[in-house]
Amino acid sequence: MKMIRFEKLKPLDTLLMALVMGALVAGCGDGGSSSGGTGSGSGTSTVAPGAAGTPGASATDPTVGSASPSAGATNVPISSKGTGNVVTGKVLTATFSQAMDAATVTQVGTFTLKKTLAGTNVPGTVTMNTANTVATFTPNAPLTALDPDTSYTATVTTAAKNAGGTAMANAVAWSFRTKAGAQTFSQLPVALGRAGTFAIFTNTAVTSVPPSSINGNVGTAGTGANTTITCPEVKPVGVSKVFTIDATFADAACNTNDATFVGLTAGDMAAAVTDAKGRTIPDSVDDQTGVAGNISGLVLAPGLYKWNTGVLIDNTGLTIRGGPDDVWIFQISGDLTVQNNAIITLDGGAQAKNIFWQVGGGTGVPIGSAVQFKGIILADFGITLTAGSTVDGRLLGNTAITLITNTITPPGP
Repeated sequence: MKMIRFEKLKPLDTLLMALVMGALVAGCGDGGSSSGGTGSGSGTSTVAPGAAGTPGASATDPTVGSASPSAGATNVPISSKGTGNVVTGKVLTATFSQAMDAATVTQVGTFTLKKTLAGTNVPGTVTMNTANTVATFTPNAPLTALDPDTSYTATVTTAAKNAGGTAMANAVAWSFRTKAGAQTFSQLPVALGRAGTFAIFTNTAVTSVPPSSINGNVGTAGTGANTTITCPEVKPVGVSKVFTIDATFADAACNTNDATFVGLTAGDMAAAVTDAKGRTIPDSVDDQTGVAGNISGLVLAPGLYKWNTGVLIDNTGLTIRGGPDDVWIFQISGDLTVQNNAIITLDGGAQAKNIFWQVGGGTGVPIGSAVQFKGIILADFGITLTAGSTVDGRLLGNTAITLITNTITPPGP
């Protein structure tokens, strides 16, 4: 039985709601207070995520660069499902422009959530990631913490300071509206931990037929001698590194020998695979279009998809459609085969950082030539790319990863 879900986008409705939400934020200031809210400081203004704002803001001041749900988002699910299939009220995130002092980013007076019109605070807890760059607000009550068809405003005040003690010059606030009707939940992104700092990471070796362009760090828990990436392929040159467990990598110019960090990253990658495999209640199981596992030509809405077979994407490609906060998790028991010239198209604001391909097949992920691939691959076995293919995402594999004149670009935070 076909269970692929299609999402009907309404650009005009989305635009109108964005305008309304923008007006609400401008009128409400720090979550509904015209005086700037707790900790906002005298003379500051309230800006949207990604805006430095005035007066007094400097390019070196910390700010919230992006947020989820994004400003003006509509049809936001009222609940979130994350690692271990734990369901909570909708989880919010604020991604800062620099590392913060975690002690200054809390649910008391710094990162708050209110019903926009009623002005009622939503009780919750705030946690920071290990890099202290992402704050996560989790409502305390499960499932029903957010009301359906309701506008909310999130605020991060100027009580938030960076690691050096510099406070945000302006409070940041953004509004969104939850989905009407029955309770709904969305999948949270798979937590990558330290593996999320790598463009490529493997437990064995990375081999390359140059020149490839890898725009980020490369890591291997195998011996450095088995990795044939060259330093000019790792960009930015002089910034990105090849992390190994020993000093046998051929080119010391870009090598960092750090067995402890590599080991911790391998553990985080294994935990991410376990998380992706363990998500339950899929929106689609073993959907097929004439050939089992052939998803070529489909348009996939956000959700959790499961195949007990391999999956094929041929040269007709695939479209992934949804908003910037939506998440796709593909659980594939067999191989993921991507044929020559296949293009994965992102539509409606979908982001590669929120697309996860968990692949369990023994061959792994063979990607043909001139492919434009999107998303983060978590492979139990190997990943092989053919000449001219590009990946907007990350390659995380248990066994060998092979490149042939490819470009790998990890997505932003």
